[in-house]
Amino acid sequence: MPNTAVTVLRPPSDGPSASLSARPSARRTTPAQRLAEHVERLGDQHPPIDLASVDFTVRDPAGLSRRFGHVLDYMARVELEVDRNVLELLTLLPDPPEVDRHFYADVWQPQEVRHGQILDELQVRIGRPPAAPERDHVSAKLRVLGALGRLEAVQDVSRMLYYLTGMSTERSAVLAYNLLHDGVRELGEHAVADTVIAPIRRQEPGHYAFYKMSAQGLATELAGWQRWLVRRLRALSYGPVGVNDDAQRADFGEVMITLGIDRDVDAFTESIARVERELLWARGQGMPVPAYVVRAFREAVEAAHARRAA
Repeated sequence: MPNTAVTVLRPPSDGPSASLSARPSARRTTPAQRLAEHVERLGDQHPPIDLASVDFTVRDPAGLSRRFGHVLDYMARVELEVDRNVLELLTLLPDPPEVDRHFYADVWQPQEVRHGQILDELQVRIGRPPAAPERDHVSAKLRVLGALGRLEAVQDVSRMLYYLTGMSTERSAVLAYNLLHDGVRELGEHAVADTVIAPIRRQEPGHYAFYKMSAQGLATELAGWQRWLVRRLRALSYGPVGVNDDAQRADFGEVMITLGIDRDVDAFTESIARVERELLWARGQGMPVPAYVVRAFREAVEAAHARRAA
């Protein structure tokens, strides 16, 4: 959520209201307060989607499955795997800021799990098997980084990686859900578009805003060596959302092809990595997108094509 400047108009009289407006600092909030208020609004205004509001009516189940079934499956799996993501965060960030814990445990996880439940129910109703999410495995690399994270300076590096990953993931989700919504409507499946996809995509920008605000705030506090380490680890570990092995890389490539993202990978990656570039990399380098981001998405498309050829 971008910060918005507020102009205070002072009344011409010297009454009580004038004395209040003469102290604009009383209306100012710190970045930390704005972030906390944002998380509270997310929880209050966007509770998990009510299952009773979802209309699973599908005019042509076979047609929807053929066109977008694998996309629904991928998205359902990724949304349901937030249970594992929370376990990873508990390992990675042994002493997180309270606003982070409140966001991922009380707001983000319940919303995302419900997204996964809805998408999975939809794909089962059109004749597909349910998603098979990995809910409880935490990698050894994360356990090591979590142990080092007991040092505050190292945990700040981990937090920055968490925020950058969140930004990339949520921005990708917003764009993908927009494309999926349009495609489903083109098939004439208006109930699915309006009561499944639209409510889900409506909740994703708030998540992106949390990560963006958090990353921008923390970036100003990092020392030079921390910033260098974030850049190094980010380049080594970056991957598209939900990709943990070669098969999932090809699956993600298929999603990109189906949604038409493969036709302009550069534009897509620039959209999801713009803030990351501004925070981590010198603008004067003329690099519109970090190379590791473009490479990860191109490799996914290549993996999908290679699997088709095989």
